[in-house]
Amino acid sequence: MTRRVVLAGGALAAAAGVYVGAATGRLTVDLGWGRSRRALGPLLLDVAAPRELVFDVIAGPYLGRTPHAMADRLRVVERGGDMVLAEHRTPVRRGLVATTLETVRFTRPERVDFRLVRGPVPVVVEEFVLREADGRTRLEYRGELAADLWVLGRWWGGVVARRWDAAVAASLGSVQQEAERRATAARRPT
Repeated sequence: MTRRVVLAGGALAAAAGVYVGAATGRLTVDLGWGRSRRALGPLLLDVAAPRELVFDVIAGPYLGRTPHAMADRLRVVERGGDMVLAEHRTPVRRGLVATTLETVRFTRPERVDFRLVRGPVPVVVEEFVLREADGRTRLEYRGELAADLWVLGRWWGGVVARRWDAAVAASLGSVQQEAERRATAARRPT
């Protein structure tokens, strides 16, 4: 083999390693050079359930016992009174699973705030804001994601943001279903 082939192979292997490391959250490029920011969301849901109930559905797996059905996606590392350190696992593709470590702060019953500690990008801050009107809840999600290295960071931030928004939308869909199921069950006469 020629030296160029060996160097090209080594460069491809290194690039693949960086991709897998970044995609799974094991490698975070946090240099502060050429940092670009982009919005996450906004996502709005109208949930046919009281705000306290919607808040309980969101906070329950973090502040209480994590349901067995969520054990492969969520692991609470440390619990405090109104804040937890939680590991979230999200399938990415072809057997890759992104693992993030986030602080989650709870302000009952109006908001839940998330801040990334470790993941595929150096910065993610998010909020769920719950507003009640006529026994229903308006759940609003928004956030911000930042990535480094100028054009490469903007591209990578876009890749991560699309998957992040999709994962949050799926999670909020589950929250809506469960809150509405509980609200309907509570209204049924016994």
